[in-house]
Amino acid sequence: MAVKTQGSRTAPRAILTLVAEEHRINVDMDEDGEVHACDYGQIALYTARAPGKESGNEDCVAFFCFDDDRGVLLVADGMGGMPCGDEAAALAVTAMRESLFHAPRSDSGLRESILNGIDNANKRIGELGVGAGSTLAAVEINGNVIRPYHVGDSMILVVGRRGKIKLYTVSHSPVGYAVEAGFLDAAEAMSHEHRHIVSNMLGTSDMRVEMGPPLALARYDTVLLASDGLFDNFHVEEIAERIRKGPLDVILPDLVHETRHRMRHPEPQRPCKPDDLGLIIYRRG
Repeated sequence: MAVKTQGSRTAPRAILTLVAEEHRINVDMDEDGEVHACDYGQIALYTARAPGKESGNEDCVAFFCFDDDRGVLLVADGMGGMPCGDEAAALAVTAMRESLFHAPRSDSGLRESILNGIDNANKRIGELGVGAGSTLAAVEINGNVIRPYHVGDSMILVVGRRGKIKLYTVSHSPVGYAVEAGFLDAAEAMSHEHRHIVSNMLGTSDMRVEMGPPLALARYDTVLLASDGLFDNFHVEEIAERIRKGPLDVILPDLVHETRHRMRHPEPQRPCKPDDLGLIIYRRG
């Protein structure tokens, strides 16, 4: 489903004006993906089911742009192997949209709306009553400052033009925590038998949101949000090298093509896991 909305300029002054939004919910995009311009930068997005998969795509992506240099980026990944993963991810995006549509025009307005949206998504997924779950990665944009939020193992990466990794969120999983604590190195984690166990997700009574500190973006910094369909097929340093520079309409299709190639064609000593793929790349103008 695709939605693009031009917000009304007569909206109440107390509410942020939503001027553009795009959703890709449970669809399969072609490998070129899409690149959209907003007042403060470019946003590239892509999502599709795993190669050869017969059931639907359980990854969703969305962005929301407001008229005063603010925005929100989202990636949701319905839990594979659990019922209604596609519905859970769709609920995560729609609940966030509804909350953001009424975001107050205040310094904390987006933060409050994002957290409320996550709470509402968690409740709605839980109310399905079938054990469904979804991860969520979100980035709040406020001028040249971003703030990350995440639940589960969809992750957020910020890379400088020279390849410096400025932000890399920790997967909410036993393996993710073991890497962060130094008990496993990144290479061991890629092939660990418990890598795909997730310890935190939307749809559960003990869901928790990890909200990172604000991060000021330098010129040409690149922000990436992606499901584990990307991070299970590349080492983080490989991703950083591929997204750090160049136009987004070249970076995105190249990254998507190589990810899907790796999913289809396993090679020794190279990560490979067929999975649905959802990602957003943002670069400030």
